[in-house]
Amino acid sequence: MLKHLRPHVLVLIALLTVGVSGWHEVLRNGLSDLRLTWDKRQASGEIAIVAIDAHSIEQIGVWPWPRGLHAELLQQLTRAGAEQVAFDVDFSAPSDPPSDQAFGEALQQAGGSVLLPAFRQPAAAGAPGAVHVNRPLPQFEANAWPVLVNVTVCPDGRVRQYAFGEQLAGGLVPSMAAALTGRSFASDASFLIDFGIDPASVPTISYVDVMNGDPAKLAQLKGKKVIVGGTALELGDRFSVPNGKIVSGPLLQALAAESMLQGRTLQMTSNAVTLAGVVIILMMMIMSWRRLGAFWRVLLLVATSALVEAAALWLHARYAVVLDSSLLQLAILAYLATIALDEIDFRGLLRRVAENRFQRIAMSLSDGLVCTDANGLITLWNPGAAAIFGYQADQIIGQPFRTLCVDPDDAEALFAIRDAAWVAKLAPGGSVIEFDGRRNDGEVFRVEASVSAWQGADGLQYGAILRDVSLRNREAERIRYLAEHDALTGLFNRNTLQARLTALLSAEDALSRDMALLVIGLDGFQQINDMLGQSYGDLVLKAVADRLTAEFGCQGLVARLSGDEFAVAVPYVAVGDTVTELAEHVARLFDVPLQAGPRQHHVKVSIGVAVHPEGGRTADELLSNGHLAFCRAKAIRRGRHVIFEETIRSELEARLTLEAELALAIERNEFELFYQPQVNLLDGRAIGAEALIRWRHPVRGLVPPAAFIPVVNTSALSETVASWVLQSACRQARTWELAGTPVRIGVNLSPSQLHSGDLAAQVGSLLQDTGLSPALLELEVTEDILLHDEARALDIFKRIEALGVSIVFDDFGTGYASLSYLKKFRLDGLKIDRSFVFDLLTDADDAAIVGSTVSLSRQLGLMVIAEGIENQATADLLLRLGCEHGQGYFFGKPMPAADFERQFLMAKVAGGEEQRGAA
Repeated sequence: MLKHLRPHVLVLIALLTVGVSGWHEVLRNGLSDLRLTWDKRQASGEIAIVAIDAHSIEQIGVWPWPRGLHAELLQQLTRAGAEQVAFDVDFSAPSDPPSDQAFGEALQQAGGSVLLPAFRQPAAAGAPGAVHVNRPLPQFEANAWPVLVNVTVCPDGRVRQYAFGEQLAGGLVPSMAAALTGRSFASDASFLIDFGIDPASVPTISYVDVMNGDPAKLAQLKGKKVIVGGTALELGDRFSVPNGKIVSGPLLQALAAESMLQGRTLQMTSNAVTLAGVVIILMMMIMSWRRLGAFWRVLLLVATSALVEAAALWLHARYAVVLDSSLLQLAILAYLATIALDEIDFRGLLRRVAENRFQRIAMSLSDGLVCTDANGLITLWNPGAAAIFGYQADQIIGQPFRTLCVDPDDAEALFAIRDAAWVAKLAPGGSVIEFDGRRNDGEVFRVEASVSAWQGADGLQYGAILRDVSLRNREAERIRYLAEHDALTGLFNRNTLQARLTALLSAEDALSRDMALLVIGLDGFQQINDMLGQSYGDLVLKAVADRLTAEFGCQGLVARLSGDEFAVAVPYVAVGDTVTELAEHVARLFDVPLQAGPRQHHVKVSIGVAVHPEGGRTADELLSNGHLAFCRAKAIRRGRHVIFEETIRSELEARLTLEAELALAIERNEFELFYQPQVNLLDGRAIGAEALIRWRHPVRGLVPPAAFIPVVNTSALSETVASWVLQSACRQARTWELAGTPVRIGVNLSPSQLHSGDLAAQVGSLLQDTGLSPALLELEVTEDILLHDEARALDIFKRIEALGVSIVFDDFGTGYASLSYLKKFRLDGLKIDRSFVFDLLTDADDAAIVGSTVSLSRQLGLMVIAEGIENQATADLLLRLGCEHGQGYFFGKPMPAADFERQFLMAKVAGGEEQRGAA
């Protein structure tokens, strides 16, 4: 008996759950809203709206309007013969007195036919839930009727229900629609608005048209009940109503009034009617469940559903009654679901779904998957298995599993179905074994099988995931090789070299004590890549690797560290050489050109050597120290070798310490500029000065320039220091210019200033900021600045010269291409290097070079300054050779700005005053 009642009990439980949770209200609202779209009606025309629309706001002005306008509107409506006027506008607060007086007089003239809104709103302060009642001002309420304009919003955000009126501040106040239609009501009575009435059929006239006295528009209002209110979007008085529509507040009041006028105050049926309908459906299904088949029960339920909705539509259209059919329809849907569940074979369906899913997964596996029945006959063969063994599915399905095995005993071991303990072992998690397999072409290979067993619909079944272990082993070997070797050259990589070297050094024998590590790098390899391409560069690297392997592959370790750097670890006593002889031997290996593809290529190498144990006791120390020696060889002896000594590391550590101190010196403003005079050799008068940086260390005092300038020029501090020198020199030159003693200041440029940023823009900005005359700034450049990117340097110098700043070639004669630069670059002068001036009196060659340089400069229109003048005789000889300007200790050492000013500028001022006095 309980089994037969189970479907009905389930339906009843479902209905109780839905009823208690309130979920059926969504369906109830949806069904009732749908009926409104089926039962369309037109408005009676007795209710009209005077709309405060966007057109009226645009014509009259910004809202809210003065009440004087509403007074004029009311007078116009009264003259037009409107039967009754209802304002959906707030009159609860006073406006300006003249407007309030005008509106009060208009109400008095209307003779009590005007309705004004009253409404509830949350109180500004007080207990939670407290409300405040807004009523018209007493002077207005004396000649008008207050009406309720509040509406109730359903939980879904839509307005469906409308009250006839309610108790408000101790009195019974009708709603606006009830007052317009003259309906009597009880204080708690309400109804559902008939939104089947077409909103577009309600007569609507613009506020501004009434104010303008349009006769045709006013004629439409004669004998009508008029609602005045805002319909413009910007006023915000809008409500969401059934079927996705949005209406304004005045239109909502009009539709409520139309519902009353047309007798369409819709009422919802009671819960008793709904409960009775549900009981009828339950009884009907209980009686028919065993008598009718599933098809006829479904047909009966569908017919019942249609009948319920037809009756609901008839009651709605004829008697304005809204039948709550939501629970009835949910009962019908629940029964339809129960019938479906009762008729469907879910176990079979789930089994078929699982089998289909298993088939899709099996066919997508890259591994081989084979399934067999209890007798070991193959029932499933996926593409992965076909790829491994070479059999197609139509060739192997139905064949015994032993077909795949070289030894039939392997198949017996896999599928020993008579061994209950083995089956019990397989069933929970399976087992992994290996066996020798045979491909379709007869090839024998090693196979790994992950075997499992399960109880299927057709009895005990087996499955095995098969993998070609030989392939996996080859892949593992390849991965291991790539992890230990360089992919391009096949040599050991750094990690492998370090591990092998560690093992060699741990051995207690003579070879480990005489181990030498050579770090070898190609000179100019970047140029090979730039000129010939990276592919050719790779060929060169392979050729280097082949040559090193051929020489040392049997005696030591050969590795590629990175880029164009290689390493050879070899017991040098084993090759019968000293360390120096070994390094020179390696260098000579590359005297013979390398065969790189179709061409031969000459390369030179730099070599850094670290010897165990003096150059490092561990592999890490040997690699680190060998690389330090290599960097030294690169820096000072390209194409040669350097053996690591502790002094190399000491020098590096000293450089790092010095760099750190220089960084602090910048922060602490420890740098200052000294100025060395440049004089006219004819009269010894100072014509300029060269700005030279000095470092006043807080402990060591004045640090010689040679001790820190090479570090500055090759570090990240270079640009910062160079910019400081340029700025400080310009500020000092401007100070002397303002004091009436202008001096041309020469400033040495750093390569970093030219290769990063825009030097011309920086100079221009500095001149503008300081106000320095461009003619008082002279920039000195050396050949190393011009070596890289000549086109960029030429462009920058042209822009600097356009500013009026001079450019002088410093250290002329010491470079490789000094004369060519005189042709390429527009220079203002050059400085003859001190190396040609120092022995000028005793060395005829130096005198010839200086004389030629001065002569050439005059022909090119260049100013010449000779550096390093130590005595009067040298100055006289230079003057005879045609050089008019000089610089050196004979005239003055570099000195602080104050000393330079006192020694040269004050004398200049005094000399000028004496000349003026003599005149």
